Amino acid sequence: MATTIVAAVFVFGVLVFIHELGHFVTAKLTGMRVDEFALGFGPRIVSFRRGETVYSIRCVPLGGFNDIAGMNKEDNDAGIRGYCERPILYRMIVILAGSAMNLILPIFLFFGIYLAAGYATPSMEPVVGTVMQNMPAEQAGLQAGDRILTIDGKEVTTWMDVTSDLKGAGNNAVTVEIDRSGESLTKTLTPVYNEKEKRTLIGITGSVVTSQPGALDSFVLAVKETGHIIYLMIDSLIGLIYQMSSDELAGPIGVVQMTGQVAENGMIPLLRFMAFLSLNLGIINLFPIPVLDGGHFAALCLEALRGKPLGPKAMEYAQGAGLTLLVLIMLFATKNDIMRIFFGG
Repeated sequence: MATTIVAAVFVFGVLVFIHELGHFVTAKLTGMRVDEFALGFGPRIVSFRRGETVYSIRCVPLGGFNDIAGMNKEDNDAGIRGYCERPILYRMIVILAGSAMNLILPIFLFFGIYLAAGYATPSMEPVVGTVMQNMPAEQAGLQAGDRILTIDGKEVTTWMDVTSDLKGAGNNAVTVEIDRSGESLTKTLTPVYNEKEKRTLIGITGSVVTSQPGALDSFVLAVKETGHIIYLMIDSLIGLIYQMSSDELAGPIGVVQMTGQVAENGMIPLLRFMAFLSLNLGIINLFPIPVLDGGHFAALCLEALRGKPLGPKAMEYAQGAGLTLLVLIMLFATKNDIMRIFFGG
């Protein structure tokens, strides 16, 4: 539990700090007055003033905010330095900067990971890399590092042979001959059918080959991986919307639980998970839903087209609808968390 709490506070703290830093820096650079830069919500734990801005950490570590003067035109006391009085391009930059920082952060995280831990690529050797818990391979006694020699008497020379032979076995028991540190052993196991992946599995993955790229190669790999994950996330989100399904949504409870589980595997997996969450936060915040950054940006686009901002009533109704939608999504996600954690659903 302690590991989970520390890991969750660390991960969420970094993601929120980076997001709000994007808003803060661009607001300052575009001439806006920022009255407070806060991490967390609720009463202040610590705070100090530097110049015109108060910097604070608050007691509820779930989010953060920038108090930019003039966000509401009626309350603007900063004159031309108020948000509402700055050019519309400047306001667009400030609104998008938080999500942009969340999309950029993973590049630096992956860059550091590749420099520190290298780059792993799948090996074609028929050697077991990992053995999953409570799966046929573990139950039969297979271990990481075992070299698979034959499956049902058929010689195996590459990892592709392993996957194709097991696929052909269906749900029938198979005999696997392995080499373990020079000793030949024979194991018998029965693959299980995975409904989600629509194929039979025994619960093993292949080994990997780790190379140590230089700084330039690490940066290129980081950019490519970030782009690939963004593509997969957008594709997955489109699939969820198309299928009108909320079963795969995870809420705060589920994310905290996953953070704790990943943290137990070490700092590198935790940093990779942080990169994943950062991209997720950046993409979702760009959705054109009122109260999200994407909703504010959409309102600014309408203002640019109309030549004037939406009226107070229209903004109030839009933000109310957006907040209602977010609350419903959060309720669905929390329901999923509870079902997964307490009922295995």
